[in-house]
Amino acid sequence: MHAVDYIIFVVYMLAMLGVGLYFYKKNKSSVDFYVSGRNMNSWHIGLSVVATDVGGGFSIGLGGLGFTMGLSGSWMLFTGLIGAWLSAVFLIPKVSKLGHMHKFFTFPQIFNHYYNAKVALLAGIISAIGYIGFTSSQVLAGAKLASATINGLSLQTALIVMGIIAVVYTAIGGLKAVIYTDTIQWIILIAGLVFIGIPIAYNAVGGYDVIKATLAPEYLSLTNVSWHQLLNWSVTIIPIWFIGMTLYQRIYACKDEKEAKKAWFIAGFFEWPIMAFMGVILGMLAKVAATQGMFEGITDAASMDSEMGLPILLSTILPIGLMGLMLSSYFSAILSTADSCLMAASGNIVTDIISKFSKKELSEKKMLQLSQIVTLSVGVFAILLASQMQNVLELMLYSYAFMVSGLFVPVLGALFWKKSNPTAAFWSMLFGGGTTIYLILSENRLPFNISLPKNLDANIFGISVSLILFISISNYYYKKTTNGIQNN
Repeated sequence: MHAVDYIIFVVYMLAMLGVGLYFYKKNKSSVDFYVSGRNMNSWHIGLSVVATDVGGGFSIGLGGLGFTMGLSGSWMLFTGLIGAWLSAVFLIPKVSKLGHMHKFFTFPQIFNHYYNAKVALLAGIISAIGYIGFTSSQVLAGAKLASATINGLSLQTALIVMGIIAVVYTAIGGLKAVIYTDTIQWIILIAGLVFIGIPIAYNAVGGYDVIKATLAPEYLSLTNVSWHQLLNWSVTIIPIWFIGMTLYQRIYACKDEKEAKKAWFIAGFFEWPIMAFMGVILGMLAKVAATQGMFEGITDAASMDSEMGLPILLSTILPIGLMGLMLSSYFSAILSTADSCLMAASGNIVTDIISKFSKKELSEKKMLQLSQIVTLSVGVFAILLASQMQNVLELMLYSYAFMVSGLFVPVLGALFWKKSNPTAAFWSMLFGGGTTIYLILSENRLPFNISLPKNLDANIFGISVSLILFISISNYYYKKTTNGIQNN
């Protein structure tokens, strides 16, 4: 990159840290830090939600899907639209009222309300682990982008630099800093894609005729995806809208139920088709460029890391000045997700885990300081975890799958099924999440060398185990209670 690009990029990063510092001085309590004083409007929240959900991981991941399968990769974010609108209709009316009535900060507090403290503690642990993994995936996405576009910058060095910036402004600024920077970051990303990335890449590869001649016909089709891939995306991504800590924090941060619903409809629309098609189109253009031999040192497009295609394309085609702007755009997307996931993990650890074992109630000042220290510590751990991983989308989906298989069934039961039982919730969470992790680590192999269908995500089996246990145990206790009442 040229010195001009470095200056643009550094100024942008300093501006983000400045936002964090500004809100550091504004935060007076843990309410300010975790739920933005509960007075945010729909547009700020909606853009923050889509920036968080799509973010850098999905931006880089969508580029990878466009590189490997073309336009059909956009269907992954269609599941995000479905999840957003379903939760707006069914979840928000219940959760918004509860959150404001009981002054909730976190998602697991819903479990404490409907079940008990033991179930809420386990939910906090599962959510924290999942969001630490998700934070790591965003830091890894940023590092991949930086190492591919900045000469001489190694992936490990990029991890440290990206991680420090995201962790510092989140730790000092809290959720209000996150939401306002998310809004800024999302606008920068959209402007960068619409006015810089896509037009220049399109012209650089030679236009539509060259694209059509270079790519296989299925790349330009929306049917180049299997039913089991759609199912895997659906069962992993749609449920996250019902159990995502980052989303519950934003529901609590909205002024009221009406603002929260509007925010979710805004987020769903921007996820698909807008962000979905932008991401895969850039990935497709990267595939064309790689096939044409435009990437220095890369002779075989089929053998390269598909997620590196997009950042290498940008570093290859963008002129001085625009490279700095486009790089800032993508780092915006990455930071907008990393900061939110970091806040989620921190909130789970402080509110749902540490507070359960604290013998005395902390003052607001001490609680705020503890929240900032934990956020910093979680961020450091996430950076270390990211240094051990390779694939952004894989790490994201593993984190999603673990949370969904453990938490989705119990939260639906709590909100919509009168027979729901705390014991059923606890064991379904433990074995649902445990099944998914076991299958992922064992590559879908059960004991005695029994293999499960490889085309189906481990999450499907985790959710199935969770559902069976939850219904069975809940029915057992419901019948036991009913019989006891009748006998008396």
